[in-house]
Amino acid sequence: MRMRKKPNLIPRMERASSVLVAEPEQLRGKWLIENPGYSRLHLELGCGKGGFTCATAAAETDALLVAVEKVPDAMVVAMERAVEGELRNVRFLDIDAVKLPELFVPGEVERIYINFCDPWPKKKQYKRRLTAPGFLKLYQEVLAPEGEIWFKTDNLPLFDWSVETMEAEGWKLSQVTRNLHENGPVGIMTDYEKKFYGEGKPICRLVAAR
Repeated sequence: MRMRKKPNLIPRMERASSVLVAEPEQLRGKWLIENPGYSRLHLELGCGKGGFTCATAAAETDALLVAVEKVPDAMVVAMERAVEGELRNVRFLDIDAVKLPELFVPGEVERIYINFCDPWPKKKQYKRRLTAPGFLKLYQEVLAPEGEIWFKTDNLPLFDWSVETMEAEGWKLSQVTRNLHENGPVGIMTDYEKKFYGEGKPICRLVAAR
């Protein structure tokens, strides 16, 4: 589904610009140095409207959470949520995930969240999935030695493919489940996840580490 264009997008982005990093390349290797007071750096790929982003930042105040989103019309809502919530440990980047090694040095990121990414269902599109081998190599470049990927999706074919792909690429998987909320809500949900849970749709989740 295409994101509806937000009215007054540019002025809204400007009003919430305190949480937007315009030149993230300048912070490569210095994210925690330039943002003192945080002991960990976490990364979220595809933050959407920021429900998960803001709730996670509020719950983990010792971590600096950098949220990446390519769709400004979604990200502006997340930015506004962060500003309204007075969250000091969230930063937003309007970039593509392929640029991660340009923004973070090896070992700089402790955790990467990938929540409900585009499944790219056609076979010729598989390499565009955020759990494809090419992306996994990028994550390995920036993750700390014991860093982790936390992955959630409602798409079972994507999840099964991701499990097979990650294991083939040498990642060790844990907390693998195809019905995360079977016995009640678990952890912080995204906006989409809350909707799916209300509809009784199973959510898949795993943690991957090298």
